[in-house]
Amino acid sequence: MKVNYLLVISLVFTLLISSIAQATTDSEIKILVMGDSLSAGYGIEVDQGWVELSRIQLKQSHPEVTLINASISGETAKGGSRRLPLMIKVHQPDMLILELGANDGLRGYPVNSITLELKKMIEYALEQNIEVVLVGIQLPPNLGDTYNNAFSNQYPDLAKQYDLALVPFLLEGVVFNDKWMQNDGLHPNALGQPTLRDNVLEILLPILDGKLN
Repeated sequence: MKVNYLLVISLVFTLLISSIAQATTDSEIKILVMGDSLSAGYGIEVDQGWVELSRIQLKQSHPEVTLINASISGETAKGGSRRLPLMIKVHQPDMLILELGANDGLRGYPVNSITLELKKMIEYALEQNIEVVLVGIQLPPNLGDTYNNAFSNQYPDLAKQYDLALVPFLLEGVVFNDKWMQNDGLHPNALGQPTLRDNVLEILLPILDGKLN
């Protein structure tokens, strides 16, 4: 039987390219960021925010990672809970960075109701086999120690309950530096965003390294 070597070589080459493409697809990690104005880049250019700065750094160090920012300024935990199923359906992420609750806290909502909405999002993501990284938030002192402590403690409590990675405080190292904060005292300016990026990547990078190595 006469063998068509060109056809064989073509088939082998096609299978090789297909295998490489499949391996690339399989190794891709999509990360969905669900947050409020702190992650949406309120008051600054979009490309100056910590999420975009993280995207730029990850493009260099972890090109397999795709970062999707679904954050909305003014978002509450309840609003995020309503939006999350659609965002997951649309983007099909492997991981979720959950940064919500600040707007609820600033409005003085009961902490147990905020925690309930955060739980809903965490449980929904975990049910979809999506790993969750929880981002902790602290509130200004004018709301009082009792409320503030209950609010900030919900994040490590949830992380412990669901065995989640936790960014202890997104604004760590920024919030008390007037040069890095906007005039409202609530939102970091462009100068503060690299520190927010570093606060998140300090927790995120070891997780990615464990998945990709």
